[in-house]
Amino acid sequence: MSRSKTTEKNPIPSVWTREQRRSDQPALSREAIVREAIAMLDADGIEALSMRKLGARLNAGATSLYRHVATKDELMELAVDEVAAEIHVPPAGGPDWRAAVTEAAGSFRTTALRHPWLTLVLGQAGLAYLGPNYMTFSERLAALFTAAGFPEPSRAIDAVFSYVIGMSTTEAAWLTTVARSGETESEFVARLLPTAREVSAGYDHLAAADAGTADQAVDPARIRDDKFTYGLEVVLDGLALRLPK
Repeated sequence: MSRSKTTEKNPIPSVWTREQRRSDQPALSREAIVREAIAMLDADGIEALSMRKLGARLNAGATSLYRHVATKDELMELAVDEVAAEIHVPPAGGPDWRAAVTEAAGSFRTTALRHPWLTLVLGQAGLAYLGPNYMTFSERLAALFTAAGFPEPSRAIDAVFSYVIGMSTTEAAWLTTVARSGETESEFVARLLPTAREVSAGYDHLAAADAGTADQAVDPARIRDDKFTYGLEVVLDGLALRLPK
């Protein structure tokens, strides 16, 4: 099928809507390209990834890469779908839908923190949602919420994962900042806290609200876990009220 015919049938360009080209370099596969791209994204972020740099790391010219991946946007679609395979969603129909949703949400968060670029590109990566791994993830979520009895499972999924993606994006940005400092998270927070407390002096309600996190310099990861769990429980409490009696 020619590219022009493919474009006519699929007016929205995506790696999932075009025929894969054959390469004259058998050792260079789409899978190898995506794995290396993910390694670059994890290490240096979105800004550092380019087809030229990726080709250099694979000892291949950009032209060879384009035989497998037409654009950087397509590469991001493939990267998103690849890491989506790491997200675990429990089987539907279990006795405790809240525990299953909590497990799925936690797995998404863990994956997003392992790959800090993920949540930043979910809304930008074209038709990444059409990839087989992301479709499988979405299908399992739909089965889970349907089995739980939600009359509009897609809305329930959106409510949960809008929260999960939002929190994960903030956490990933924070952890990226910490990593660039060269310090541990505890060291970074310990250095930051005195200034933060000095600046917030006189804001009585803010000080009272933060009183329960006074030990965050000792164990900031636990504080992040607690905040995530609290917010997720609030969302699930609200959804539980929407279940048919």
